[in-house]
Amino acid sequence: MHTPQLFTDLLIILLASVPVAFLCVRLKLPLIAGFMVAGMAIGPYGLGLIKNTGAIEVLAEIGVMLLLFTIGLEFSPTRLKEMRRNVLIGGGLQVTITIAAVTLVAFLLGRAWNQALFFGFLIALSSTAIVLKSYVERNEVDSPHGRVSIGILIFQDLSILMMLLLIPLIGNAGDMTLAEALKQLTISVIAMAAIVVVSWFLIPPLLSRIVSLRSPEVFLLTVVFLLLAFSWVTSHLGMSLALGAFIAGVVIANSDYSHQSETEVLPFRDVFNGIFFVSIGLLLSLATLFENIGFVAVLVVSLMLLKASVVWMVVRILGNPQRVAIVAALGLAQIGEFSFVLAKAGQGAGLLPDADYQSFLAASVISMLATPFLIAWAPNIGFAMQRVLSDGGRGDIENCEDDIHMTSSGGLTQHVIIVGYGLNGRNLARVLRTVGVPYTILDLQADVVKKAKVDGEKINFGDATRRDVLIHAGIDNAWVLVLALSDPPAARRAVRQARQCNPNLHIIVRTRYTSEITELTGLGANEVIPEEFETSIEIFARVLHRFGMPRPTIEDQIARVRRQKYEMLRSPSIPQPAAASLETVLQQLVTETIRVEANSPVVGKSLGELDLRGKTGATVLAVVHEDDTNVSPGANYTLCEGDTLLISGSAAKIEKAIEMIRRENDIGGFNP
Repeated sequence: MHTPQLFTDLLIILLASVPVAFLCVRLKLPLIAGFMVAGMAIGPYGLGLIKNTGAIEVLAEIGVMLLLFTIGLEFSPTRLKEMRRNVLIGGGLQVTITIAAVTLVAFLLGRAWNQALFFGFLIALSSTAIVLKSYVERNEVDSPHGRVSIGILIFQDLSILMMLLLIPLIGNAGDMTLAEALKQLTISVIAMAAIVVVSWFLIPPLLSRIVSLRSPEVFLLTVVFLLLAFSWVTSHLGMSLALGAFIAGVVIANSDYSHQSETEVLPFRDVFNGIFFVSIGLLLSLATLFENIGFVAVLVVSLMLLKASVVWMVVRILGNPQRVAIVAALGLAQIGEFSFVLAKAGQGAGLLPDADYQSFLAASVISMLATPFLIAWAPNIGFAMQRVLSDGGRGDIENCEDDIHMTSSGGLTQHVIIVGYGLNGRNLARVLRTVGVPYTILDLQADVVKKAKVDGEKINFGDATRRDVLIHAGIDNAWVLVLALSDPPAARRAVRQARQCNPNLHIIVRTRYTSEITELTGLGANEVIPEEFETSIEIFARVLHRFGMPRPTIEDQIARVRRQKYEMLRSPSIPQPAAASLETVLQQLVTETIRVEANSPVVGKSLGELDLRGKTGATVLAVVHEDDTNVSPGANYTLCEGDTLLISGSAAKIEKAIEMIRRENDIGGFNP
């Protein structure tokens, strides 16, 4: 029986991709670049193992559709509002300035204006997948540079829509007037808006009816149908298939089923995305790359320097210090995966000749391979460059907006310095203000500082990793420094600087993960509070409470964990003696409530006479008498009808105590 060629090609792609993916994960290289390298090896310019490249490109197009669909699912007005400054101002400036700069350079080098503009589109985008993955692995998503980078990436992802709309127009720029181009663009935008508005009202009720069937298969089929249907409509309106998939995602994101839709689609997206990036590699000629290796190297360096310079300038305009701007710039200096989507569209529109395409692919792959290393080195480079560029330590503060500056901390003594005005910082400041403890706050988000100052908060714009900023905040006279920021490299440097400035300072650090406890303690932190184990403590405390454990016992267990600096939870397994001890403690701490009825033989007897602990092993923790709770009642306490006893012990001991309290015969003859 003849095996279809597409089946054979898919088998070869997966056979090449799996070991490459394994190697990339082990070497901590981006999978995307690995897939492209695999495509180079098995493609027509490599070993020539793939025969039906046309069919592979169709599957790759599905991968692009699924990628844009999931991007649409994550897009929400709420998320955009929370990050509007970084997204709209930061992202808008970065995309606009990059496109303008690249277009000007390409035009001066002799390219047609439409082709030069298209080059600007390609270079303006960075890799959301690689940057986000790297920041997540390094716990830097919520750091200042992480927040501003993600805001810029969100705008880049949104700008793809307009770029996809413009490519057919600028590709045919020689065949139509400006008025005709604007007319076609207006029609496309109106058609897209109409599709979104109509679907916004129709799709959520449809999905609600589908969900009521309680069939995961029908739900998945419906989501896939909507994805393909929207893509078909936009394609017939002169727009791209991928744009329709994005609109489908945005519409479903407005329903209550966006998370379920994403969960259902993700496995397919990952598989088809792998095929998409392999298909990019199929088109890259290794021979052409080696023949033009010098030009490609210059192109890579030039593009990355240009992008890094633009991002640095934009992040500085947003009011961030040198360090944050430099780290963000190095993180976003690469070419993005969506640039390949545009490149394919540009090829079809005649905007990207094959020679340029080969150079662009090679430069993109190299820049993506370099990104994880740049992100890893970025904090140290940022700290070093900050010292060089900050003009003796004052440049950062003076270059910010006039109302964002370090105000005097003179007169503050025995105060608390709070670094980071997030949720933890705000809560701490509110408590300190309530009880009358003096404090001052440092934060790197200019808009947050401005708003807090308007509200009367004692906050300054300043980088706690810098010695002069800490001194200005009164570190010499402070009693406590609380680092409540989500930036591990900055936290480590701030602890070191603070300890050098004030050896007697009590330093408390909030961190995301326990892996940072040892290093932070070694640098001089007195207390390191990892969020993941504080969450674990809260969980086991609630579980023990649910099983009726008394509060003192729960608090004792919490204290044990904290006294041991979380070592019990950090250990991969509890040592056998400790495990046995813990099991014994838990067995002894089961609690139960027993009501003393009128016919109970214990009525009128004191706890000393009963000797409940001696005869059953159970302990009376408290007695409730007419809404009056007597905790740890003594031996002279006399039981009355209607009293409720809270007793503790193992299940067997409690059972004996219940039998003793409820039996109607004389308790004197009771034998446990």
